[in-house]
Amino acid sequence: MVEKYQEPKVIAEIGCNYMGDFDIAKELVQLAKTCGCDYAKFQKRNAKELLTEEQYNAPHPNPRNSYGDTYGEHREFLELSIDQHKDLKRFCEEIGIGYATSVWDITSAKDIIALNPDFIKVPSACNNHYEMLGLLRDNYDGEVHVSTGMTTKDEIDDIISFFDQKETAKERLVIYNCTSGYPVPFEDICLLDILTFYEKYGNKVKNIGFSGHHLGIAVDVAAYALGGNWIERHFTKDRTWKGTDHAASLEAPGMIKLVRDLKATHNSLTHKQVDILPIEAEQREKLKFRKA
Repeated sequence: MVEKYQEPKVIAEIGCNYMGDFDIAKELVQLAKTCGCDYAKFQKRNAKELLTEEQYNAPHPNPRNSYGDTYGEHREFLELSIDQHKDLKRFCEEIGIGYATSVWDITSAKDIIALNPDFIKVPSACNNHYEMLGLLRDNYDGEVHVSTGMTTKDEIDDIISFFDQKETAKERLVIYNCTSGYPVPFEDICLLDILTFYEKYGNKVKNIGFSGHHLGIAVDVAAYALGGNWIERHFTKDRTWKGTDHAASLEAPGMIKLVRDLKATHNSLTHKQVDILPIEAEQREKLKFRKA
């Protein structure tokens, strides 16, 4: 059974927020480390495998955020090579932060499996890509983290059952409560689904997390208090930068506060071991009402 209130793990989801500039990617890793995050996470896609020819050649749906004349060219511009991912993993190891990546297709999954990170993430958009899920389940020994945005309850059941088919696979599966949107209004975050995950899957997965695309940091603390032991937030240096994810991302000051507040919440989730704590004893002696 998943244990609630483990020490929180914080993922800085850098994704593609480096705007195609490898130096900015490394700078964001360093910033994530400075903020106290446990992992810096990127994305890996093979645009020509992931997109149909029509999708590849179509314009970006939001042209002001595009880095190419077509959506495919936009994706290619933002893509890091596998050698650059190797360099990022080495850099993460050098400065003492974990490296991870979300994968969107078979080629990308194979590339990142070869790097053997602690975990590989499956984004909400691809959690029904069973050929890729099978590759991660059967050919990779690390944790598989799966987001559940834009996914029906039956589809989540199917994902859990798929991993349960292989002995010990569920011991590597982490599922995330998530709503897909950028940014997500608070009424659509649906945090109580974390409790549902515990009820339905608490003995079928290794852990439960929360992947947020909202504004502020209060919701993340609430998610942890409900049992989301992994907290993932998009991370950027400047929320005004060009790109679709920046508006729903935290900058360094926000991430520092989030890490601080999660650690404080973790330390506060205890029971009193004695009726009167030592910190209360002096106040009790001085202030407690006494009968005449």
